[in-house]
Amino acid sequence: MPKPSLRDSILDAGLKAMFRTGYHGTSVRDITSAAGAPQGSFTNHFRSKEAFASEVLDRYFTHTRTLVAQALEDTSLSSRMRLRRYLDIITRRLEAEGFGRGCLIGDLSLEASASSELLRTRLAEIFQEWRVPFAACIAEAQTAGEIAADFAPEELAEFLLASWQGAMLRMKVERTAAPLERFKQIVFQTVFKEPS
Repeated sequence: MPKPSLRDSILDAGLKAMFRTGYHGTSVRDITSAAGAPQGSFTNHFRSKEAFASEVLDRYFTHTRTLVAQALEDTSLSSRMRLRRYLDIITRRLEAEGFGRGCLIGDLSLEASASSELLRTRLAEIFQEWRVPFAACIAEAQTAGEIAADFAPEELAEFLLASWQGAMLRMKVERTAAPLERFKQIVFQTVFKEPS
């Protein structure tokens, strides 16, 4: 009888480890030890640590897509309020983690994009895909007159995601929701304010 694959356990352990100690601070030994797997299992399933991190990113982004859909596809709310709901959902999740964890996509963008072309390319693809549902929601809000149409929806989506990443970085340093709440208050009273 063949042994069960440890691939999922290794990916789960790697995700947790990279949140804790980052890409460069996490060794293959750390990952396999946390997964209760022999080191050989890692090389059986992944070509390299870099390829492994790319798969961890994909797994994380799959979950992120679910949160985006949960917020932005809720047609019981106005488009503008759906944007706010996404930020509120993420704030609650970060609070549940004690504000010590941010976004793996943002973390790896800072840490690994300069040293890994594979990860830099994958991160660029993720940001491009991530922008799409936000741009669509912003376009709906502009069409409904909920927010000004001074900027293209894609530009506003880029601004929202990039600025939110910055707020999360500050949150990790301060270990409070203050940077997140400050960002939400300012962005919804300026860029995404309701036209008078």
